[in-house]
Amino acid sequence: MSHPTPLRRAPVQRRSAERLTRILDACADLLDEVGYDALTTRAVAERAGVPIGSVYRFFGNKRAMADALAQRNLDRYTERVAERLKKAEKAEKAEKAKKEGTEGKAGSGGWRAAMDAVLDEYLAMKRTAPGFSLVDFGNQIPVGARYAEPNHRVADRLTDLLSGYLRRPPDDDLRRTFLIAVETADTLVQLAFRVDAQGDERIIEEMRRMLRPYLARVLD
Repeated sequence: MSHPTPLRRAPVQRRSAERLTRILDACADLLDEVGYDALTTRAVAERAGVPIGSVYRFFGNKRAMADALAQRNLDRYTERVAERLKKAEKAEKAEKAKKEGTEGKAGSGGWRAAMDAVLDEYLAMKRTAPGFSLVDFGNQIPVGARYAEPNHRVADRLTDLLSGYLRRPPDDDLRRTFLIAVETADTLVQLAFRVDAQGDERIIEEMRRMLRPYLARVLD
């Protein structure tokens, strides 16, 4: 599923792309420092060290800027999960080759490593990525509001990414499975971070225990 870009104009030169990166980095830092309501495009421009016109070249308002940050978060999250899966697949193949004397491939249990990668990388970003606690993948602004669309985007992105790793077609059944898992995890992760600013580990572990049998029923 495609998502319309919040950018007024996409950067075409390296210098312009670097300026956009500085603007989004400044936006993320200021979200943590002052919150969304107090965020201004002028403050972002000053923090990024760019003219205010450079901000408006890319964004019509601060909401568009927050949307772009959320989209960048999703892109970076997908990259992190993909890198984890590459390492897991390489390790699994090496282990199978060692045991069987032949080249291995991801088996029916590969989804467990995938689930760990998906959850661990999300939790890591939630704990460390600037601005993530407010915008994550686009469902936190206004503060406290949550919308269905971002979870659909995440589920679709994960389906496209994980289907190859799991040797499963990215059909409607798999998309529905991941959407249910994403919605469930989202609700319980939010609870974990309301209980503890760093995420209550007991709630997070209960979430993993809930998701494993559901995914096993579908993916084993």
